[in-house]
Amino acid sequence: MTGFFKNLFLYSAGHTYSNLSRLFLRLFTGIMFMQLCIRQSLNFESLVNTYQGIMGLSPEGTITVLLIIELLCAVCIMLGLLTRLAVLFPLALMLIAENIIMSSGESITNQLFNFGPGYPVMFIGIFIYLLLAGPGKISLDYIIAAHFTETPADEQVLDKA
Repeated sequence: MTGFFKNLFLYSAGHTYSNLSRLFLRLFTGIMFMQLCIRQSLNFESLVNTYQGIMGLSPEGTITVLLIIELLCAVCIMLGLLTRLAVLFPLALMLIAENIIMSSGESITNQLFNFGPGYPVMFIGIFIYLLLAGPGKISLDYIIAAHFTETPADEQVLDKA
């Protein structure tokens, strides 16, 4: 019986599936962010009527830019293509959304992003993790990088990914 528990804890503490975990986290985050984009596109007309444009754009233009950023970044995150770059734009969006929600409590942000306080913090945490950890070996980034390896030093860097 002691051998069973010893093997159980040694195996669970010593073996990790970090690449598979990063794939799951990328897929989960991408699907959640894409779902957010789809909800916003379905409610586009009602959002345009209540939302004011930012940075000199009309409400339609602002929401369209947000939808494009959300959709493209979600797809890139799920595929693992330019992951660290693709995470920066949604990270900035979620920081702005959380700041607006916490500072003013206006319902415009709740209507635009369809969530309340704390929800953007989840995305912020995941995006910071992906920014630091990278996409992992199950990604297009890794496949592209493996294609361009020329020296043994390059291969060692990829092996440690």
